[in-house]
Amino acid sequence: MFTLVGMLPVHRLLLEQLPALVVAFAIAEAFFEFHSFTLECVALLGTWFVIDAAVQLGRRKLGRS
Repeated sequence: MFTLVGMLPVHRLLLEQLPALVVAFAIAEAFFEFHSFTLECVALLGTWFVIDAAVQLGRRKLGRS
């Protein structure tokens, strides 16, 4: 996580990762109840990964890099 934050410019973190993380967190809060912190954490990170992948795919389709 520290490497991710250190490698990406601040504007990319704020414009891409923060909204994806907030949406993933909202989904996790609303739908995930595994009664295990570890499972919920893994599900949150997996959801964030899928949302970020969709954002990156959408950026490529629109021709932005």
